Amino acid sequence: MTTQMPEAKFPIVLINNASVMKMPPRLTVLEAVKFKEVCHQWLNAGSLPQKLTLDFSQTQFMDSSGVGALVHNFKAAKSSDVQVILYNVQPPVMAVLSMTGLDEVFPITLTLNTNQQTTTSANKEQPPETHPSVRSWIKRSVDIVGSIVGLGITGVLLIPIAIAIKRDSPGPIFFKQTRCGWMGRSFKMVKFRSMCVDAEAQKHKIANQASGAIFKNTNDPRITKVGKFLRRTSLDELPQFWSVLKGDMSLVGTRPPTPDEVECYEVPQWQRLNVKPGMTGEWQVYGRSQVKNFEDVIKLDLRYQENWSHWYDLKLIIRTVLILFDKNSGAF
Repeated sequence: MTTQMPEAKFPIVLINNASVMKMPPRLTVLEAVKFKEVCHQWLNAGSLPQKLTLDFSQTQFMDSSGVGALVHNFKAAKSSDVQVILYNVQPPVMAVLSMTGLDEVFPITLTLNTNQQTTTSANKEQPPETHPSVRSWIKRSVDIVGSIVGLGITGVLLIPIAIAIKRDSPGPIFFKQTRCGWMGRSFKMVKFRSMCVDAEAQKHKIANQASGAIFKNTNDPRITKVGKFLRRTSLDELPQFWSVLKGDMSLVGTRPPTPDEVECYEVPQWQRLNVKPGMTGEWQVYGRSQVKNFEDVIKLDLRYQENWSHWYDLKLIIRTVLILFDKNSGAF
């Protein structure tokens, strides 16, 4: 027997006492916000079954906002001891789940018989297109050429920078940190170390002068003397050219957030992950370290997505180079 529960955009149907939520053809920011709202209302209703099946049979597009809503709802359901199952996931959505690793988190089935689950194979041949910059071969070619040139410069400066870091502070030359890239996919970002070796352990002792899901402190005591110079000149970021060459980053894009920052995102804020993160971007040119409000970071990142073109990338690269020679614009 099938009965319909009242909900306009995300109807929840009871099939053999199992809850099945119908997903829309597209899952972008507006739909994702509603998806989170409906799911939380359902979870707060009480007397819940042990499983919630999301019917993706009609969904042909999902961007990072949809990923964010899925993550939010997965955590909320888990806290209520409800298992979320994805049903009949179409190839475009499966590509998103595959690249973000969510295909390993959610049970995926081809049948509405929730007692008989069959995991589908992920379509990894064609990545999702969330923004025109992602599949632009011109942008990718510029990234490859620019990263090769950048790595050549890094090789020339490596020895003097390494010596300066070692003489100033004992510890490794490089600092590796997990960041979240396109669609929230994690990658290892490498920089020249500009802080003391136990900087991450001391972070909780430092006052955060920024608001929202970012961390900044103008006089952060964890930064070494050499580190201040490296940050002011952006030399600490030279090893990131390797991430650009691998395709995890771009020369120009949005600021790459840390996983704990993404953990605090609301669904609309996931939109900033619709493009690859960049070594430079709107926040470097128009804000740099003066931006201390996360909402301003979001506005800059979304402005980049709206204004993006190959010429706009070139404009931001030129402005970044000019800023590096402005002594009053250094990062901290």
